[in-house]
Amino acid sequence: MARGKTVCCGLSTLEVTLMVLFVVMTAVSVGLISVMAVHWEDRLQEPEPTVSPTAGPHENPYLIGVGRADCTGPPGDVPLMGYANLEQTAAGIHTRLFSRAFIVDNGSKRVVFVTADIGMVSQRLRLESIAIAHRNIKPGRIYMSKGELEESNLNRSPHSYLNNPAEERNKYKSNTDKQVTLLKFTDLDGDGMGMLSWFAVHAVSMNYTNQMVSSDNMGYASYLLEQEKNIGFLPGEGPFVAAFASSNLGDASPNIRGPFCANTGLPCDYLNSSCPIGGLKMCVALGPAGSDMFNNTKIIGENIFKRAKDLYGKARQEVRGPLHAAHQWVNMTDVTVQLNSTHTGRTCKPALGHSFAAGTTDGGGDLNFTQGAVEGDPFWDGIRDALLGAPSNETQDCHQPKPILFSTGEMTWPLPWHPSIVDVQMITIGPVAIVAIPGEMTTMSGRRIREAVKQELEAQGTFSNAEVVVAGLCNIYTHYITTYEEYQIQRYEGASTIYGPHTLSAYIQKFRGLAKAIAEGKEQELPKGPEPPFFKDSQLFSLLPAAAVDKKPINTTFGEVLEQVDPEYTVGDVASVTFVAGNPRHSGDMRDKTFVTVEKYHNSTAYWDVVHTDASWETRFHWVKNGAESNATIEWHIPLSTQAGSYRIRHFGHYKQRKGFLETVIMAYEGVSDVFRVSKITYNY
Repeated sequence: MARGKTVCCGLSTLEVTLMVLFVVMTAVSVGLISVMAVHWEDRLQEPEPTVSPTAGPHENPYLIGVGRADCTGPPGDVPLMGYANLEQTAAGIHTRLFSRAFIVDNGSKRVVFVTADIGMVSQRLRLESIAIAHRNIKPGRIYMSKGELEESNLNRSPHSYLNNPAEERNKYKSNTDKQVTLLKFTDLDGDGMGMLSWFAVHAVSMNYTNQMVSSDNMGYASYLLEQEKNIGFLPGEGPFVAAFASSNLGDASPNIRGPFCANTGLPCDYLNSSCPIGGLKMCVALGPAGSDMFNNTKIIGENIFKRAKDLYGKARQEVRGPLHAAHQWVNMTDVTVQLNSTHTGRTCKPALGHSFAAGTTDGGGDLNFTQGAVEGDPFWDGIRDALLGAPSNETQDCHQPKPILFSTGEMTWPLPWHPSIVDVQMITIGPVAIVAIPGEMTTMSGRRIREAVKQELEAQGTFSNAEVVVAGLCNIYTHYITTYEEYQIQRYEGASTIYGPHTLSAYIQKFRGLAKAIAEGKEQELPKGPEPPFFKDSQLFSLLPAAAVDKKPINTTFGEVLEQVDPEYTVGDVASVTFVAGNPRHSGDMRDKTFVTVEKYHNSTAYWDVVHTDASWETRFHWVKNGAESNATIEWHIPLSTQAGSYRIRHFGHYKQRKGFLETVIMAYEGVSDVFRVSKITYNY
């Protein structure tokens, strides 16, 4: 939002409608999850690139294109998603956010899979005609590889998982999925074009104290692989594209040391994840580096990167075969599911339970809610009834045993609070089936979906050894999807399963239908289903007030240095400089631009060369607001690999000032630090 990374859809320049996979990886403080959408029609005829003579006439390679785009939003005064913390507003950039597109065309149909480093995507965004770069499309090949990755995810609701049938749990060695599935894209000469992989872990290594826009652990994995492949390019540039998309991550946390009481160091209560003193807020899960969120992000990201790099190098199984796609709109508030030969169930109008407000061990809520609540609270229910209205008896009965906190399906002012009409989509590239899930599936939910789709594809005899991938958070965000058994426990994930206890059964039923249609070649015969509402611009509004006019300390100018760099640093040090700054929101669209550069002076050419931007892991752009005045502190964490020499740090921004009584204007500014030296460490033996 995976994050440039445009959403998906038809290539407007070609006037064609595509199969589109829109995968959104959210960067948690912008969150990291992954979203995918699929839509397709037969491709219109247009000139194609000439197939290289290195391909034999029998091989019929795919046409492949990859691309990347910056989709970083304003990094100041904007609420960050992921933890529902009102105090967590954007105040700088840790890393930029990117979207990454992969096009596969077999001559008659085309699929586009887009990952974005954002938390979620709306149907409006998915449906607008958003073009994606396709100019580098050329004949190529796809290879698949898979393997396991340990010590990178932990089940944050093990009590819920244990409520699944023992015979089902016994089929798996872990309560989280460890599998990494990877697609390698090459040209016909075998040169790498890109890589797309899936792994089940939340992008929440950057915790609720973070106020910088960040692509989190999955974004760092992309950063590492792209920097290794795109030698000589700055981050976000270069031809090789590496995307790390999410899978069934609903209960999978990167905080692998588990939850402990911050005030005592003792384990949290197993059932409701709270502490004897301090309650829920004191129960915090720790990453591999403890409470250091930057190192936690680094370690988990490196783990994912290293495993993907290994699998990329070993990828030998070529993916061949036709492209298929199936899509339907489903009214998820009214799906009847066949539970067995004699009983049926149905889905419900959306609602969130009391434990939703408790949060998770990755970031708990501020109020006195706890996970595992199966009874309401008269105090909070009374406030809800007075402000929003009580849930209907029908909705309460449908969601049992969930005590409803917000009956969002019955809340429609000023617009519906939750969607009723949801996409179910699926594509196949040869034997690889990608299932687009519009929410966060738990570990066991994803396993059941994979098993059901694989059975349906192979039952028709069209597919053998189908490899089914669950791609989470696709097309639209509908919160969580637990199993029926996990739902009964009503921890955070169950309380956030908005369509009720039979949500997963409904999705399995719908995706079985898509798989059967694909296996039988009858995708075009699938009923389209009821389309969702498309709200007009006139119906939309922003809750974000306009940023105020910028002010500065007396006798200063915007871009002026307030705290200067030191004259000399050694690799491993942190160079820091503070400027008089404007609100970053006044810079508008800064995609493919930067607020920061680190530059090295070349004596031979008398030229300053940009070596880092605010897309670099090594830089941090902190924006500090003090009333109408603000500062920008730029940190450069100097890598050990840095060459000795002379450097400087520059900051770019905009400020708003009054022009007359009512009119305001936006003005650009820039600032530059003093020149400083960086030296290498020398050892005397």
